[in-house]
Amino acid sequence: MTYHNRSNCGQLSLSDVGREVSLAGWVDALRDHGEVLFIHLRDRSGIIQVVFSPESTSREICDRAGLLKNEFCVFLTGRVVKRAKGTENPNIITGDIEVLARDLAILKKSSTLPFPISEKSMVAGTAIKRDESIAEDLRLQYRYLDLRRPTMQDHLIKRHRILKVVRDFLDEQGFIEIETPMLTKSTPEGARDYLVPSRHHPKQFYALPQSPQLFKQLLMVSGMERYFQIVRCFRDEDLRPNRQPEFTQLDLEASFIDEEFIYELFEELSARMFEIGGINLPCPFQRMSWQEAMNSTGSDRPDLRFGMTFRDAADIFIDTKYGIFKQILKRGGCIKGINVKGQSDRLSKNILQNEYAKEIVPGFGAKGMTWMRVLDGGLESNIVQFFSENERNEILKRFDAENGDVILMIADQSWALVCSALGQLRLHIAERLNMIPKDVFFPVWVTDFPLFEETEDGITSNHHPFTMPDRTDFDPGNTGELLTLRSRAYDLVVNGEELGGGSIRINDRDLQNKMFQALGLSETDVEEKFGFFIRALEYGPPPHGGIALGIDRVVAMILGTSSIREVIAFPKNRSAFCPLTQAPSPVVLKQLAELGLLDMGGTQALPGSKEQQDLIDSLSWVSRININATERPAVIVAVQDAAALAEIVNRHSGEDEPLFSVVTIANRTRTGTEARTSLLAEKGELFKNAPAIKGGYFKVASILE
Repeated sequence: MTYHNRSNCGQLSLSDVGREVSLAGWVDALRDHGEVLFIHLRDRSGIIQVVFSPESTSREICDRAGLLKNEFCVFLTGRVVKRAKGTENPNIITGDIEVLARDLAILKKSSTLPFPISEKSMVAGTAIKRDESIAEDLRLQYRYLDLRRPTMQDHLIKRHRILKVVRDFLDEQGFIEIETPMLTKSTPEGARDYLVPSRHHPKQFYALPQSPQLFKQLLMVSGMERYFQIVRCFRDEDLRPNRQPEFTQLDLEASFIDEEFIYELFEELSARMFEIGGINLPCPFQRMSWQEAMNSTGSDRPDLRFGMTFRDAADIFIDTKYGIFKQILKRGGCIKGINVKGQSDRLSKNILQNEYAKEIVPGFGAKGMTWMRVLDGGLESNIVQFFSENERNEILKRFDAENGDVILMIADQSWALVCSALGQLRLHIAERLNMIPKDVFFPVWVTDFPLFEETEDGITSNHHPFTMPDRTDFDPGNTGELLTLRSRAYDLVVNGEELGGGSIRINDRDLQNKMFQALGLSETDVEEKFGFFIRALEYGPPPHGGIALGIDRVVAMILGTSSIREVIAFPKNRSAFCPLTQAPSPVVLKQLAELGLLDMGGTQALPGSKEQQDLIDSLSWVSRININATERPAVIVAVQDAAALAEIVNRHSGEDEPLFSVVTIANRTRTGTEARTSLLAEKGELFKNAPAIKGGYFKVASILE
């Protein structure tokens, strides 16, 4: 049997009528009409209908065809014919033709499928609806079957086309694709590293790269001038629904450039990428500073597909008699609002007051919300009477308010809180009222980010420590001054999602050392983590900059998928676990011994090992509940009683019926009939047994097996 003359199912057309063809693929669906059997044959190119009929097919082949089931892998030959009028199938591209089978070979049978694969109806006017309730983990466990579906194959094929566009375009622009190491040095870049132990260097570790940041800058020092790479990156980050521990990014760096070069390059590249999905991006892209984005949308990833941008209202209420606003402004606070145009009928007083003001907005971190509806040219709300006529008129003017509009305002002494809460409210309202257009794409460059941000642990880089500041004459020991610095960084945002980001880099050793000093790194720290890089900056590094684009996110947006997992061949699930290969998984002790990991830390015990040596401590460790000294004696007695009872049951297990309850059945409720507050709550000791507390809750492991 040879396959060199094989035709592709989805590429046959009316021009092939009368031709003898050889086809190979999988049985997508079957329809048995007794004497006549119809199948849909599927390969990567598409689907064609094949007919097994006594008029055109021998009895032996018809009998063999009767054994077919879904997803059998087959090879067949036959003649292409035009379908009879009225039997055409518009559900498939080849719906005007079919193949009259002459021969059939069953290459491999298929076991019963764990879920349906077919996506095409065999009958005109009907449609197959995939069962979207299929658990994602089941799909990932049988990913090789899931990838047979035309939709999934189309995603991967278009991903390939998008990446080909990237390579072709950057080649035109003089960029060279260069691979950088996968096994590298662990350096702080914002997330945890995935570590790889070395057998040749016992108790030493490589790190999988979070990005090729330092290597691509070294390539600029090397004089390569224009580099790119479509590279796998690894970050051991906290789990989120649309995040993968390993992901693909387009990484790019160029010498002797400024921000304008990056903007023009990536606008053209992005437009070409989105064209693969039939999307025309408007060029040039809008630009917004970080300050402007926060002031107008409350987010550094602004979604500009709809209106409702913020309006500052603090100056309207400088002399207000309204107590809440008066106190907030007295403390130097902030008042901002949005106008929900023409939605008064859909936002009733009950919704605004009881849902948003009392529940939803406080959930966003604000203490409350002020709302007003515009009726008959005036304002209606439960607080309008506290505003002067001039204040009411200024509100209408400031928000361009008309009849049917709803004005929502948030006030607080914290500018950041107002921006954050109002930004979340803006998105919540827009999504609830279906105000966000689905087929509109609004790209924007967000620029001039703060260089540093302050955390509980001190000053940290907003992007990374290799980003060029807007000025170099700063004092690395002056926290106040550091927080005023802006970076020459830029993010590409589309429809409220950050697709990529980059910056102009530092190419001066002294300035780079000042950045490390500002971050609190000692000379020893710098030498240990970045010594090789700092030394490279002594040898005439050119001015340079770059950007990285998240390929998974971009492809998912272009193809309109609900998750990046739909455009990755073999993704991890939401728990960073692979249901297909069962990774991560334990390894045998021999492997750990070869890597010198059995005695890492010397005499230092592994976390939790001490607790496992004592039964009570082990119970405390497993249950994540701390047992203090005063409680320990009672717990010991209870555990001993349980152990003694278990021994009795085991000793008599063969003699008596098993006990369903070892005590008299009775309700175990608090004595008395009046509700009362727990004494621990009254004393503020409700969490005293918690091993750790976060956000007012017991803090436990993120995932409990």
